[in-house]
Amino acid sequence: MDSLYKRLASAVEMAIRQAETVLPPDVEEALHSAYKKETSVIARGEFENIFANLEVAKEKNVPICQDTGILVIYLTIPETVPVTTKLYDAVTEGIRLATKSVPLRPNAVDPLTRKNSGDNTGSGLPAIHIIPGDKLRVTVFPKGAGSENMSQIKMMLPSEVGKIPEFVTSVVKDAGSRPCPPVIVGVGIGGTFDMAASFAKEALLSPINTMTSFEMNICNKINKLGIGAMGLGGDTTCLAVKIKEGACHTASLPVAVNIQCWCSRRGIVEVEV
Repeated sequence: MDSLYKRLASAVEMAIRQAETVLPPDVEEALHSAYKKETSVIARGEFENIFANLEVAKEKNVPICQDTGILVIYLTIPETVPVTTKLYDAVTEGIRLATKSVPLRPNAVDPLTRKNSGDNTGSGLPAIHIIPGDKLRVTVFPKGAGSENMSQIKMMLPSEVGKIPEFVTSVVKDAGSRPCPPVIVGVGIGGTFDMAASFAKEALLSPINTMTSFEMNICNKINKLGIGAMGLGGDTTCLAVKIKEGACHTASLPVAVNIQCWCSRRGIVEVEV
């Protein structure tokens, strides 16, 4: 592996450590804002547990959550870097390194035999998304099973645009306590069946300190459910709703909901080319 790809593997390992051990500032800020407004004594206690957990992870440089997730990787690639199998190999090597050094829980298994690879890689993993850009940049997005398992996609009719908030809210209601609320909800609207799911996950990469009026409307509907922190009741079930849209077929309206737990982790590292 030549020097560029060694640097890429190292950057992946570094971004994973960043993502797994330190919560992004916008997410931590949203948690503190929710705590200040919370009226439930039990929910306030759960928020305090979250803050204590974050402090321990930061002090000891260990993962915030025992479910270190499946690693979803977004690579921004400049024109000067050829997209070859070496890129994929470097990312995979970075994940193997991080599995030992962070360390990460081995989560990647064969879907049928359930055999664990032991290093968080496997057939089709890691999930790597290539995006053209001006710099070589690694964005790591660990996705735990508790939230991922609660996600849904629906092929709605074009006439059902007005029912999107109802569908998104129903997905969170069905999820209840299982995705470790307060959650962040990524919504993908449009594209094709598979594109809508990708949009929903990509929406979760956006900073959560701003929402459009449409996003805020859905967020407010979710918070009226009263599920609260860790599902024990309270004022805040959802920290934010983030939406990504794309054009779709005139006869289609794909809508995907990708739920993320309160521990919305992401790590970003640039690589010198």
